[in-house]
Amino acid sequence: MSQVNITIDGKQTTVEMGQTILQAAQKVGVDIPTLCHFYLQDTKMENKTGSCRICVVEVEGRKNLAPACVTPITEGMVVRTNSLRVLEARKMILELMLSDHPKDCMACTKLGDCELLEMAQRFGVRSLEIGKEGAQSTYATDSGLAIVRDMDKCIMCRRCETMCREVQGIGALSGTNRGFDAVVATAFESPLNETKCVQCGQCVAVCPTGALTEKEYTSEVLQAIANPNKTVIVQVAPAVRAALGEAFGLPAGALVTGKLVAALKQLGFDYVFDTDFAADVTIMEEGYELLERLAKVAQGDTSIRLPILTSCCPAWVNCYETLYEDLLDLPSTARSPQQIFGAVAKNYFAQKMNINRESLMVVSIMPCIAKKYEAARQEFGEDVDIVLTTRELARLIKQCNIDFNRLEEMEFDAPLGESTGAGVIFGTTGGVMEAALRTAYEVATGKKLEKVEFEVVRGFEEIRTATVQIGETALHVAIVHGLKAAQTVMEELRNGNPRGLHAIEIMACPGGCIGGAGQPYHHGNSDILKQRRAALYKVDEGKLLRKSHENLSVQEMYKDYFRNPLSHKAHELLHTHYTFKERL
Repeated sequence: MSQVNITIDGKQTTVEMGQTILQAAQKVGVDIPTLCHFYLQDTKMENKTGSCRICVVEVEGRKNLAPACVTPITEGMVVRTNSLRVLEARKMILELMLSDHPKDCMACTKLGDCELLEMAQRFGVRSLEIGKEGAQSTYATDSGLAIVRDMDKCIMCRRCETMCREVQGIGALSGTNRGFDAVVATAFESPLNETKCVQCGQCVAVCPTGALTEKEYTSEVLQAIANPNKTVIVQVAPAVRAALGEAFGLPAGALVTGKLVAALKQLGFDYVFDTDFAADVTIMEEGYELLERLAKVAQGDTSIRLPILTSCCPAWVNCYETLYEDLLDLPSTARSPQQIFGAVAKNYFAQKMNINRESLMVVSIMPCIAKKYEAARQEFGEDVDIVLTTRELARLIKQCNIDFNRLEEMEFDAPLGESTGAGVIFGTTGGVMEAALRTAYEVATGKKLEKVEFEVVRGFEEIRTATVQIGETALHVAIVHGLKAAQTVMEELRNGNPRGLHAIEIMACPGGCIGGAGQPYHHGNSDILKQRRAALYKVDEGKLLRKSHENLSVQEMYKDYFRNPLSHKAHELLHTHYTFKERL
């Protein structure tokens, strides 16, 4: 590709033809501020609407200022990013944005993470004269089960639209109207819960203001803990321990499991348990289900189809229930670890500890916004009462004046706190498949698996395929993360499974749960996701037990309560069914 020579703030450089001024500036270390521009490293997806105009620069020979994020470079171009004209223009643009923005920053859950507020501070916007007496645009707030849309705070950057359409392939959001009425909306401005939105929350993860946030439930948790008539237990998902530390100034991937447990105990929870326990149970049910399907297909049972699809991710479940009515027999019927934990807690654990089910409350700490929606599904009968994201937990810890970094480490409680390395790697893409393979191999062959790592299913490609030999069976598997990639695979299945796959793991969020929309914001930086992933693999490597079926507490539970995987009681409490959801 041809090269061009340009000068930015007196710095000469050579860049590839076709790049933008913003890209060229980044190469020479010049920081041009942006709001609407967004870049995802792992998918190389860019939001290049040029709508906010914060990135305007002065180009020699041009009368008008140019938006750096969408202006291509030309040979000999001379650019100034810090002239008085540029700085005044950026400040004026910010003041215009803020003139049509609610003045309730102190009550906004994005406080501390609001890029618009950070930009105002950067450019010294201390007071507003523009729009002081004028009316602001107003929209009805859409407060759903998982996501809150406050479009009064929308600045039309359209990051959410790009994420929903280009990365996730859902297209539930789109820009509409003009001028002060311009906003990103759903079809017919319907509530998100009534649309084909899958509640993955990735729109929330990229929103630079408080226009999109998770539904907050921290006050409900505090009220439950303070209720003397309630026994309140909490479960913690694997990905949380590799990301929570970021909210307290620790580097990405810092493992804070012990401090996390200590913080939850200090908050007042009666029992602190590990979702990894339920992940091990998921493998027992889903792994045995896979082996059962393989056996029936081998026997010529035409009522059974392959591949089996994982169903741990609630956003993915929402996706196939909305888009793939003809393929609803493919997903595993095993519930997600969150819901398996809720069922185990309110039945097995409650009975074991002689706790009245009605007085037992289950709280989940999840990296995922869709888990809030999942817990509210009618078929689960309130097994999980409240779901907090990693970010909500961080806010709660700070609110309760807990010095997180100085906490002495503590252990999860028994028996639902015991887990294996297979359970913890559920938190990253490929982890569910690898955990299933570890157990499926030993159950199917009766032989000990000496090397438990299945590197062939690890990686960050959106679609990865591998063949694993299990006894005499060559098992063809696929691992997918991101819903647009998932839809590519699903369309292949509609055309006869050309890859000959036996099992597919699908996660809605980039990187799996480590990139969940409820985690501390990573702003598209895949290096952060990879550090979180490495932390989970480190936990796995350090575990004495690394296969789900080796979990002694799980073995005891099956012996005393469920008898065996896929038993009648297991199907009743640990499995579910899927129905087509007609949504806008």
